Amino acid sequence: MEGFSLVDIYDTKGTEYLFVIGYLLILIIFWRLMRNPGRVLSQIKDMVSTLSVKILNIPQGIYFSKNHTWTHLGESGAAKVGVDDFLQHVIGDLQLSGLKDPGDPIKKGELLAEIEQDGKQLKVYSPISGVVLETNDMLLESPEMINVDPYEKGWLYQVKPSNWMKETSSCLIAEKATEWADKELTRFKDFLSLGAMRKYSSEPAMSMLQDGGEIRDNVLSELPDEVWRDFQEEFLDG
Repeated sequence: MEGFSLVDIYDTKGTEYLFVIGYLLILIIFWRLMRNPGRVLSQIKDMVSTLSVKILNIPQGIYFSKNHTWTHLGESGAAKVGVDDFLQHVIGDLQLSGLKDPGDPIKKGELLAEIEQDGKQLKVYSPISGVVLETNDMLLESPEMINVDPYEKGWLYQVKPSNWMKETSSCLIAEKATEWADKELTRFKDFLSLGAMRKYSSEPAMSMLQDGGEIRDNVLSELPDEVWRDFQEEFLDG
């Protein structure tokens, strides 16, 4: 076509233009962050905070109960117990009640504590039997430690186990724990899409999922008491 020529921007100053555009976009994001940091950070968290096995913390040396509690035997012979990362991701911010005192006996399958959030409750059960040596008092003042660090700072008790070998034989560890967590996420997706949403909500089931079908973090916090009761029966009672 006469008078027309094709220009490759990479043979001219196109690269410089792209650099300037990218720089301006960074400035816009920075400006928005300075004007309303809470909102922007919240939007970023919503974009990246999806629940998949890749973001679950699954230490390979810890024994996991299928009731979503865990235990780990220390060199002293005392075993720490707590709730797993899957549970805190699903629930979000939580409060604890019904904690035991040092000296209290506990049996495998008995109540460890109650988790509370806005009047809704879940019960979690012990993965082992023994005697409570110590209760993690830090959780009374800073219950968010369970969310921040469920295995190091967010444990519930130290217990002197009475039947460690037999009772942990039904727990999962290392690769088996990772595989199980992946299956639990799939089961939880089915619980939401096939059960809870259809039964209790007029909202489409996919509203609980991010693009790509990943579960939103803290999704249980958005759901009513009836769903919490079903979750208790399906995932925690065992």
